Amino acid sequence: MSRRHRYGYSAAAAERSLAYQAVDGTPHGGAFANALIKHDPLRGTSEGHRLPGGAAAGEALFVPSGPCDGRAAEDDGYAVAYVHDPGRGASDLVILAAQDFTGDPVARIDLPGRVPLGFHGSRIPDA
Repeated sequence: MSRRHRYGYSAAAAERSLAYQAVDGTPHGGAFANALIKHDPLRGTSEGHRLPGGAAAGEALFVPSGPCDGRAAEDDGYAVAYVHDPGRGASDLVILAAQDFTGDPVARIDLPGRVPLGFHGSRIPDA
């Protein structure tokens, strides 16, 4: 935090409003073009990890695969995000290998309920 970074991670949605439920709890209809994005400002490039239709992702949090000792590549780790699965009416915790961002998830953990979009994550390494 507060240091220069090579990579950044974000979520993108064609129509974010479709991810929210109406006041009565019914989901909005329509197609949802949603993805997680890995940005490389040094090269001016971005990679997208497409999510299933109707899915809605919150922002991705980067978690290094080991101690931050300066020897590992900055993207040696995982991008972790909550993704709403409209088919289950609940969220999944999706874990992507940051160096294979467009590949299949390393893990997808079904959560028992829905995590609202807009939750922000922070990673605090063990002391």
